[in-house]
Amino acid sequence: MKRSKALTILRNGLLDENPTFRLVMGMCPTLAITTSVANGFGMGMAATFVLIFSNLFISMLRNFIPSKVRIPAYVVIIATFVTMAELFLEAYAYSLYESLGVFIPLIVVNCIILARAEAFASKNTPLYSALDGLAMGLGFTGALVIISAIREILGSGTILGFHLFGANFQPALMVSSAPGGFITLGLILGFINWMTNRKGGNKE
Repeated sequence: MKRSKALTILRNGLLDENPTFRLVMGMCPTLAITTSVANGFGMGMAATFVLIFSNLFISMLRNFIPSKVRIPAYVVIIATFVTMAELFLEAYAYSLYESLGVFIPLIVVNCIILARAEAFASKNTPLYSALDGLAMGLGFTGALVIISAIREILGSGTILGFHLFGANFQPALMVSSAPGGFITLGLILGFINWMTNRKGGNKE
C-alpha cells in the first residue's frame, strides 16, 4: 500500500469528501437519530462496520460479479453485514438497538454505502477499499457525533446522559425536534462553507 494514496483516502473520508458535511449523503439517519451522542456514535459505528466489510468483499468479488447484476449483488453483500450488525446490537447493546430502531436495517439502503461500493470498491484493491470504508465510516461517525453533541447539549443540557448545567437550565426543546435537526445541520454546513471560502480567499 502506497502511503500517499492511503493518506489521500483517509483525508477524503474524514474531510474533503466527508459523506455528511461535504457530499450531504445519508441525511435520513443524520436528522432522525442525532438527538443524543450515544445514538449518533452507535449508528456511526454500525455504518462503519458495514462500510469496511462490504467494501472489502465487493472489491474481492468485483471480477466475478457480472456487470448487469452488480447492484443487486452489492445490496445482498451489504444486507449480510447489516444483519450481522443488527444482531450484534440486539444481543450486546439492546438499549441502543431499541433507540436506533428501524434505522439499523435501513443502513442497507444508505446511499453512502452503495455509493462507495459502486464508486470505489468495484474499482480498487481490497486493502484500499477497506481503508476507504474505514475513512468514510469515521467521517460519517464524526459528523453524527458533532451534530448529536450540539443537539443533546442545547436540547437536554446533557452529554452522554450527564447533566452539564444546574437545575435552572432551560433546554431549547426545538433543537431536539426534527426542525432542530435541519437547523443544526444547516448551520454547521454554512460554517464549513464559510471557512472553506475564507481559506480559499486567503490563498489567493
